[in-house]
Amino acid sequence: MNRVAGALRRTFGLIREHVGTDHLGNKYYFVPEQKTWTGRLVRAKRMVEAANPTEYEYMEGSIPMEWDAWIRGRRKEPPSIEELLKNESYREQIKLKAKEVEEQDLARQAKEYEEGLVATPLKTTAKGHAATTSFGKEEISEDPTSTANTFQPGSWLPNPKK
Repeated sequence: MNRVAGALRRTFGLIREHVGTDHLGNKYYFVPEQKTWTGRLVRAKRMVEAANPTEYEYMEGSIPMEWDAWIRGRRKEPPSIEELLKNESYREQIKLKAKEVEEQDLARQAKEYEEGLVATPLKTTAKGHAATTSFGKEEISEDPTSTANTFQPGSWLPNPKK
């Protein structure tokens, strides 16, 4: 059955060579330069058949970096399983080191605040935009609050200037 499918594909469609599959289930193919049954020349290209074919469900990181580089032609050879595993463990080590450094930095900052070497950052309580006249003021506005359904024209007058 596989021979028949291959003959039909070569006769009526493009020949594509399966190059590999990643841990997410995406399949990668290489289509060599060839002529179709109509005589049209098709340039060589690389393609991916997504494990999750619906476009709206695509998420960043759905294609590993190494395979993305191969698809875009930034590398000649597809990545090997050993290379993928090595790079994944390296990325995990980097994440762990980054977490350690962040924890050390937070501990150092807390110690500096405690010793009085650095002033503690102020927490902003002002609401609104800095360009407004009421920025930073905690006055309750005397402006009427109303919905469009209940407001009656002429029922509110501004306060006289004090």
